Amino acid sequence: MHVSVETTSTLGRRLKVAVPADRVEKEFSARLQQLSKQVKMPGFRPGKVPLKMVEAQFGGRLMNEVAGELIQTTFREVIGSQGLRPAVDPRVQHKPFGRGEELEYTIEFEIYPEVKRSDLAGERIERPVVEINDPDVDRTLETIRKQRSTWKPVEREAHMGDRVTIDFVGKLNGQEFEGGKAAAFPLVLGGGTLIESLEQGLVGAKAGDERRIRVKFPANYQHALLAGQEAEFDVKTSEVAEPVVPELNEAFAKELGVKDGTIEQLRAEVKANLTREASARVRAVLRARILSSLLEANPIEVPRSLVDTELERLKTAVKSRSLNTADKDLLEKRAYRQVALGLILGEIVRTKAIKPDPTEVRARIEEMAADYESPQEYIQWHYASPERLSEVESLILEGKIVDELLGSVELVDKPMSFQELMKTEAIPR
Repeated sequence: MHVSVETTSTLGRRLKVAVPADRVEKEFSARLQQLSKQVKMPGFRPGKVPLKMVEAQFGGRLMNEVAGELIQTTFREVIGSQGLRPAVDPRVQHKPFGRGEELEYTIEFEIYPEVKRSDLAGERIERPVVEINDPDVDRTLETIRKQRSTWKPVEREAHMGDRVTIDFVGKLNGQEFEGGKAAAFPLVLGGGTLIESLEQGLVGAKAGDERRIRVKFPANYQHALLAGQEAEFDVKTSEVAEPVVPELNEAFAKELGVKDGTIEQLRAEVKANLTREASARVRAVLRARILSSLLEANPIEVPRSLVDTELERLKTAVKSRSLNTADKDLLEKRAYRQVALGLILGEIVRTKAIKPDPTEVRARIEEMAADYESPQEYIQWHYASPERLSEVESLILEGKIVDELLGSVELVDKPMSFQELMKTEAIPR
């Protein structure tokens, strides 16, 4: 069998293969003989139809089957002997051929990139160190109190932090636009629910007031129709209400599920929750830093087709038909990062023969199921789908790799506040 390998790009490969005529003939004859035993034709007993008649009727179909089978078989042989690992489905073309002729085909594909480093020995990673203190608990309790505020109607003008109930109609060039109209809409001023200039324009409004507010949408606004455009909103305010924040007392504590209703126990539970949250955040930050370091240690080119596939998945996930240039660039970088990380982690799994423990997978699924009303149905839903089960297995494998890499780096503790920790990047760059 004659084989030539051509490098078309860093990862691109083109194989030209010529399968000898005698191998093609051997495969074709075997299939023809097998088919002749099954074919029925008028005037002939089963299995006694002459081969020439069988070939005349079915030869074209058999030749296509032979070509397909030989291409698959010889392609596996070639990539095995050449040490090639295709990363995507190959594109195949073969020349027309007949009996007594060799089968020539060309096959193009991209290979997996070489991953040079599977450890981070010698690298230094900063590890956040956080101690939950009384001010952290105070801030959290204040946030909880505000979240549980009730609203008291007032006769005065609206201030930032008040809730106004409004009817509004938005117009662009004098025409109403989709999504720009609502009735009895509750809006907390300064909450960022609507565009900032519209909320600012309602400061000072009283119940019964009607206002026309001009706004300009940002150039990167999520709706392409409105991005960078000026619009007018006719707004009628039907109510202004101020927040009534509940007192921090035993009744409030019991409302939050503290059985004995003491403030001390409430503070202890809040501190415990913050400690768990901080621990999870530290883990997420370390994971992001480890994976970012792994990416930096392996500057690889990735198959374009894999990036395109991931990019389409991300576009579907954000559910936006119209993306501006900045958003597209961001998604493109994210798609590349996701694919590159997947390939690097996959290579580490392959070379180190890391496998998910079924008991760990089960435990992770049960942990995830605890947040659902019917945990057992959620568990069965995962085990009913190899794809869903594979996703959990991938999480387990990634966790094993991150733990192993953490053991190979120098961790440098960096004290910080809880607030600083929650603002720290927890996504691989």
